[in-house]
Amino acid sequence: MCKFKHWYFPGKIPIRNVEMSKIPLYMIKFSFHLFLLLSITLPSQVISQTEQTILLTLKRELGDPPSLQSWKPTPSAPCDWPEIRCAGGSVTKLLLSGKGITMQNLPAAAATICGLRHLTKLDLSNNSVAGEFPTTLYNCSNLRHLDLSQNYLTGAIPADVDRLKTLTHLNLGGNAFSGEIPEAIGSLPELKTLNLFKNRFNGTIPREIGNLSNLELLGLAYNGNLEPAKIPLEFVKLRRLRQIWMTQCNLIGEIPESFGNLVNLEQLDLSVNNLTGSIPGSLLSLRKLKFLYLFRNGLSGVIPSTVQGLNLIDVDLAMNNLTGSIPREFGKLKSLRTLHLYMNKLSGEIPISVSLIPSLLYFRVYRNNLSGTLPPELGLHSRLTMFEFSDNQISGGLPEHLCASGVLIGVVAFSNNLSGVLPEWLGNCPSLATVQVFDNNFWGEVPLGLWTSRNLSSLILSNNAFSGELPSKLFWNLTRLEIANNKFSGRISAGITSASNLVFFDARNNMLSGEIPRELTLLSRLSTLKLDGNKLSGAIPSEIVSWKSLSTMTLSGNKLSGQIPAAMAALSSLVYLDLSENDLTGEIPTRFEQLKLVFLNLSSNQLSGKIPEEFNNLVFENSFLNNPHLCAYNPKLNLPNCFTNTAPHSRNSTSKSLALILGVIMLLLVTASMVLYKKQWRKKQSVSNASTWRRTSFQKLDLGEMNLFSSLTENNLIGSGGFGKVYRVASSRAGEYVAAKKILNRKDEDGKLEKEFMAEVEILGNIRHSNIVKLLCCYSSENSKVLVYEYMENQSLDKWLHGKLKTSSTVGLSWPTRLNIAIGAAQGLSYMHHECSPPIIHRDVKSSNILLDSEFRAKIADFGLAKMLAKPGEPHTMSILAGSFGYIPPEYAYSTKINEKVDVYSFGVVLLELVTGRKPNKGDEHACSLVDWAWERFCEGKSLADAFYEDIKDPRHAEEMASVFKLGLLCTSTLPSTRPSAKDILQVLRRCHSGSTRTRVGNEFDITPLLGDTRYIYSYKESNAASNNSSW
Repeated sequence: MCKFKHWYFPGKIPIRNVEMSKIPLYMIKFSFHLFLLLSITLPSQVISQTEQTILLTLKRELGDPPSLQSWKPTPSAPCDWPEIRCAGGSVTKLLLSGKGITMQNLPAAAATICGLRHLTKLDLSNNSVAGEFPTTLYNCSNLRHLDLSQNYLTGAIPADVDRLKTLTHLNLGGNAFSGEIPEAIGSLPELKTLNLFKNRFNGTIPREIGNLSNLELLGLAYNGNLEPAKIPLEFVKLRRLRQIWMTQCNLIGEIPESFGNLVNLEQLDLSVNNLTGSIPGSLLSLRKLKFLYLFRNGLSGVIPSTVQGLNLIDVDLAMNNLTGSIPREFGKLKSLRTLHLYMNKLSGEIPISVSLIPSLLYFRVYRNNLSGTLPPELGLHSRLTMFEFSDNQISGGLPEHLCASGVLIGVVAFSNNLSGVLPEWLGNCPSLATVQVFDNNFWGEVPLGLWTSRNLSSLILSNNAFSGELPSKLFWNLTRLEIANNKFSGRISAGITSASNLVFFDARNNMLSGEIPRELTLLSRLSTLKLDGNKLSGAIPSEIVSWKSLSTMTLSGNKLSGQIPAAMAALSSLVYLDLSENDLTGEIPTRFEQLKLVFLNLSSNQLSGKIPEEFNNLVFENSFLNNPHLCAYNPKLNLPNCFTNTAPHSRNSTSKSLALILGVIMLLLVTASMVLYKKQWRKKQSVSNASTWRRTSFQKLDLGEMNLFSSLTENNLIGSGGFGKVYRVASSRAGEYVAAKKILNRKDEDGKLEKEFMAEVEILGNIRHSNIVKLLCCYSSENSKVLVYEYMENQSLDKWLHGKLKTSSTVGLSWPTRLNIAIGAAQGLSYMHHECSPPIIHRDVKSSNILLDSEFRAKIADFGLAKMLAKPGEPHTMSILAGSFGYIPPEYAYSTKINEKVDVYSFGVVLLELVTGRKPNKGDEHACSLVDWAWERFCEGKSLADAFYEDIKDPRHAEEMASVFKLGLLCTSTLPSTRPSAKDILQVLRRCHSGSTRTRVGNEFDITPLLGDTRYIYSYKESNAASNNSSW
């Protein structure tokens, strides 16, 4: 007889022994169906409960981050959690991108994650995950999509990474992986996306990647430590490739002609490498190609004319050595939006066919050898936004239709052979922001509407043959007006003051007449005024005292008369003054010596009297020539000697003077004796105290202990704070000083002061760099400590940006000076992060900790919070919050693990301070922090120029300032791994500096591809920057 023998279903429901013969047939059928139902549903519930337990365990291993507070056990969990995706009742996707996760032990967490047996996608990107690649992920047998990008991962990618056989998407970009890219990566047969951008790989790119027959996206960009090598020929086998991103990979050699066989290619970016040879004609024949970036290489030869890739949108071949002409076949590219061919050696005419491209927005061909006339229909058939063709040999006039669409923002056409009159449409193009047509052969009058164009910020017409009178009104937005070396005549209208933002006004060598209008002094932002070589007459307005920002004034070669206004001595920013070849009379104002002039020329006037004492030296030997009534006390100045011009005093007068002098001398002797006695008494007291101090020297120092401790008085105080006080102390060498920081004697809770003192001594005592302040020696006793540094004459940067020095009588910080300060500080930071072993993180980089010497060289100071890292790129565990408000990076809110990227963030704030002049922290002046304010402006597409500090705005430096502003944004990106390294920052700033030596003004150089292309900046700011959803 058949019986059931204690069978148990998963639900633990026992079925007792029942005789089969006593059970009705319908009950048997019902029981059978129930058995099938339970066998299907109950295992799914068990799986769900098991995976819920695994995920809650994972949450604990991740430190229970606030972003995962919704992970709570419920009947529907875990499939209703936002970060979880399920299929068939099982977890298939774990999406943890940008969740503020901080983790050191990724392998342990990965082992837990692999308990999710049906997991196909793991996304841990944009977090603070540290450590090495987790080989425990090999246990995730169904894993197809792995994204660990934008973290702190270090070490080498394992040589057996090919054990992840099922992977289709692998993204490890934006980390600090080092070593060679393993050959095994080419043995992942299903791989479609491979992103290894921005790491620290060395060696060469493995040719085995060419075995990935399913690969569609390949991202290896910004791995500048790779050895110079050619593009592996095996890559031509990757017939499914859609995107190749190999910017800055140290590529050499030629671009393989066989790349033309990659018929599915949509984007090819090989920019910023050292590629040579010609551009393969087959590239422009790829019919699916949309984006081609080959700029900043060493490519030569002609641009291929076999243009068949009719889907091209962006073509950037700039900054190479290309020759020949621009192919007329470009006119076939009906989708072309950007055509950049600047800084090559192209010749011939611009083809008419280019002007017929309906989608063309940005056309830049400056710095070539192009000739002929411009296509007459350029701008008529597209919404042309920017056209730059300066530094060529183009002749004729400007086309009539350049602004037909009404969106043209710039005409940069200087240094050509253009001629004729300026077309009237220039005055009817409201979108224009800059017109630069200097160094041409234009003539006639300037269109009246151009002077008052509402968006125009710079108008540069110098070195032409323009004539006519200046307008009675300018638009308020104009900041730069250059009309030098033309034939303008008539008076300078008082209406010029309508340009209330004018910073730079250059009208040299024209035929302007009449007086300098007093209304001109209302332009309070004016920094440069050049009116020399005209026919101006009358007196210099005494109201010039309002020109507080004026740094350069040249009025030579006119017919100015009267005296030099005494108010001119109040122009605290003035450094360059030329009033020569006029008819000025009277004496040089006595307060003139207060000016910080680096150039002065008052020659060929009718000045009289003696020159101020400050100018009695050979620096100004040519400053006062041809003034027959001037005299000097220095015989080498080629002026009459003031002594010989002085009439002899009477005997009675002499006797009285002698008696008065003797009386003063006696009084001084008595006073000096008393002071000396008091000083000797203090020194004796200091000697007894100094004997209890222990001295440790780090540099050769001429400084007596008695002198040091006797100088720590209020009279020598130059700074103070919670840590103590800083004094200026004279060294044994005449005219030289040191700075002594005395740490206050107070209760040292938790040994904090002692730790900061030891950190300062340990770090500064062992490093030497010209951009890090020198610690000369230190003294310690039972109750006090003194640190002795080199003395920095110009104090701290923040005092020049936001403090008393900003509005003092001294010369303000010009943009070139600010850029040099940024470079100096970056050099110190780069040394700490990349050349010290172990690397040093400062943890309190801010403008008040950047000191300036007598020549405004920057030096990083105050290392009391600094730490040494175990290894480059690896995080350090932070026990307390370090840093200053406004400079503290966002990861401090959720992580105690930090690395050198905290310094990069803080330095980014300093860069924004230098450009904008704003304070870093929140306050009444701004609704948000400087970082938030800057990012908001950028993301909303607002004008960067409007963010620049008004006192340093100068169109000549606009491009550099924009680049430093963007660099500040990159440095302050939310995710530490997306911030550039200190070495990268230094490279960008140096390129900015080299760019500043250009004499041209146009938008003519991109500092780096990173800054030159907005898409990269957005990708660094957003949390899903890398290749989320198979895109970059």
